[in-house]
Amino acid sequence: MNAMLDIRDLTLEFETPGGLVHALDRVNLSVERGECVALVGESGSGKSITGMSILRLNGANARIAADQIALDGGDLQGLSDRAFQTVRGRRIAMIFQNAKSALNPLRKVGDTLTDILRAHAPEKLTRRAARARVQEVLEQIGIHQAEDRMLAYPAELSGGMCQRIMIAAALVCEPELIIADEPTSALDVTTQAKVMDLLMSACRTRGVAVLFITHDLALASAYCDRAVVMHAGQMLEDGPADEVFVRPRHPYSRMLLDSMPYGKDAAEELKPMGGNLPDLRRDDLPSCRFADRCPRVQPCCRTAAVPQTALRDDHTVRCFFPHD
Repeated sequence: MNAMLDIRDLTLEFETPGGLVHALDRVNLSVERGECVALVGESGSGKSITGMSILRLNGANARIAADQIALDGGDLQGLSDRAFQTVRGRRIAMIFQNAKSALNPLRKVGDTLTDILRAHAPEKLTRRAARARVQEVLEQIGIHQAEDRMLAYPAELSGGMCQRIMIAAALVCEPELIIADEPTSALDVTTQAKVMDLLMSACRTRGVAVLFITHDLALASAYCDRAVVMHAGQMLEDGPADEVFVRPRHPYSRMLLDSMPYGKDAAEELKPMGGNLPDLRRDDLPSCRFADRCPRVQPCCRTAAVPQTALRDDHTVRCFFPHD
């Protein structure tokens, strides 16, 4: 069977007044049906623009090349912009980071969700039928008094409730893939857990594939099946979440975990990573973009093509010198 999402050798560049930005370098990524894959890394590592590339939302100055960007075995690259409109929203949905900003402040949330469903549903729906379907989805994901909530404006709802509304907007058209870009970063810990429980429960029940973009390693470890570690536009490690977050094999993955509170009993255990992400406008970027920060760096890391080493069938590392 085909993976629900299958990306091969995705490269992305941006034309800017300051020069050409080499944003993504030969990204390979897949998500199976019913699987939740975490895409983790520092801010600026390329997580969000990877998700935006799938949906063609990176802007007119983006130059994208890929061997394949496939959804359920069908390559999306050959679709015209008009044809792609049937994919965006209907087959692939996105949950944005700041729900209150993503929702139209001048429209009641019920009207927004109804319009989304009518625009993307495979069959033509009357407004009454669409509103009934929206209310049903809101109730399914645990929103009480859903009919009353549909009459509210975003400013009248809490951040957690707005995030629930965004999850409903993603689920209402029954997509095959959901890209969730930091969907809980603005929420408190308790609300984070409730929102993630809602999202995962809905997706497991429907068999929806989820690409979960986050910097929160604890959240990714608790909810995701696999983890993909990203740095400066390169995928460095891909494996089962419980392995990547417990026994990381790439030096960057290990240093990333050491620098975060995840799994630490005392502040003294934190180890700052040091260094900065490279300037992606450089034409002389090293083969491994982590080379300038890596304690294991050797001359080959800067000049030779970095191998993708399969530690097992389901765990790969892009590194000359992975940890044992």
